[in-house]
Amino acid sequence: MIDGVIVTPLKKITDERGTVMHMLRKDSPVFKEFGEIYFSTAYPEVIKGWHLHTKMTLNYAVVQGMIKLVLYDDRKDSKTKGKLMEVFVGEDNYCLVTIPPNVWNGYKTIGIKTAIVANCSTHPHEIGEMKRLDPIKNGVIKYNWKIKLS
Repeated sequence: MIDGVIVTPLKKITDERGTVMHMLRKDSPVFKEFGEIYFSTAYPEVIKGWHLHTKMTLNYAVVQGMIKLVLYDDRKDSKTKGKLMEVFVGEDNYCLVTIPPNVWNGYKTIGIKTAIVANCSTHPHEIGEMKRLDPIKNGVIKYNWKIKLS
């Protein structure tokens, strides 16, 4: 685990009409404040990352498909500095992943479905607040995005 990252199981309520998928409530222990909600799609095998936010806390849930969400702690005063963390998020593991500011994150869509990732962030997106690194060649994060065979 990376210090400050929280994985919260979420409820799906299904009946003959369809499904309600809970994400985040203001009375949740992980809720801090509301900035904006947005949805991002990624086609199978696409890698989105690396990026970090300097101010905002991210709250990710995947409402369609599956992703491998990878986090890297490069915060100089963190007790988990240098650690990597993988979380498989989506239809097979419906959960909320709360990511504090200054933690690098990226994800790869796994499986054959387009993934739809919802983010309820604590701040509206603003230019200059986010940093980016190439997901493969960046000189900072050494991570192999290929499928690992057991």
